[in-house]
This record gives sequence, C-alpha cells and structure tokens, in this order.
Amino acid sequence: MLPGRDSLTDADDSTVASRAADGDIRAFEILMRRYGSLMNAYAARIVRPSDAEDVVQETFVTAWQDLPNLENHGSIRSWLITIVTRKSIDRLRAGRDQESIENHDVADSSDGPEDAASATSLDQALSQVLSTLPEDQRRCWVLREVAGYGYQEIADELRLPVSTVRGLLVRSRKTLVREMEAWR
Repeated sequence: MLPGRDSLTDADDSTVASRAADGDIRAFEILMRRYGSLMNAYAARIVRPSDAEDVVQETFVTAWQDLPNLENHGSIRSWLITIVTRKSIDRLRAGRDQESIENHDVADSSDGPEDAASATSLDQALSQVLSTLPEDQRRCWVLREVAGYGYQEIADELRLPVSTVRGLLVRSRKTLVREMEAWR
C-alpha cells in the first residue's frame, strides 16, 4: 500500500458495502463519496435540482437502514440508483406545495402567468401518469428519457434482457402518448 493511501478507500464496492452493512460508518461514508454525485445528478433529472439533495439524503438514510439486508454487496451501485429512483418518484407523487410551485423553473421567466401555469400543469400531469405506470415500465422510461441510458445500460442496470427493455419502453411510451393526448 502506498503511503497516505487507505486500503478501504481503494477497496471494491463489494468489500466496502460489506463493511458498511456490518455497521462500519467509515465504509458507508466511502460509499456516499463514491456515489453521492452520481445520485444527485440522477435525482436532479427527475425532480427539481433543489429537491435532489433531499432525495439523495433520504436515499442514504434508507440505504444505511436496509444495507444489512442487501444480498449482493457487489450490486451496491444499482441498488442505490433503484432507491434514489423510488425516492424521486415518491417526491413527484407527493406533489408540490404552493411555494415550491412558484419557485419551480418549469417555464422561461419571460413567459406570462398563463404559460407558467400551463407548464406546471403539464409537469404535474406527466408526473401523475408516470406514477401509474407499472414499476418496470416506469424505471425503464426514467432511465431512458431522464437519465439518458442506452438500451444495453438499462438492461444491465435492471438485470433484464435488452428485448424486455425495448418492450417495456414501447408499452410505457404508448401509455404516455395515450394519457397525455390532451397536452398535444
């Protein structure tokens, strides 16, 4: 080991996650440093950037509590992404209070109040439709359309065949087109 280097910092995900699952706070901090930025960027593509940090904090609280139950510590990255996805969608479902709607950047500041209200309504309608999709369809759609993942990346992340991912995306898009028809 090099001077100034820490073996736990350099350890693979499985080792660090196993130590964290055993209650090692320092190991969990390493996981937070490794994946905090990724999770924050991912959450910010689903919820407002101002909510992303809260979603990530909630995710880490849940992860700390549930990590001892994780069977495959090598899959910590995808497990954390799954949790942050669920927390983000929960945040969308919960709706927005009046203050956060006024501060939400859904419309250009040069738009009038009608445009801003319409954009907010569209955002809420999309969130509502997404919340009704079956979980696999929603996860595929969010990873593709929000996170920008390719088909193979989605398949790897969700441990599904690429053909299944394609089918789930087709069904989710058909549902979204049908349910969002009024917004065309």
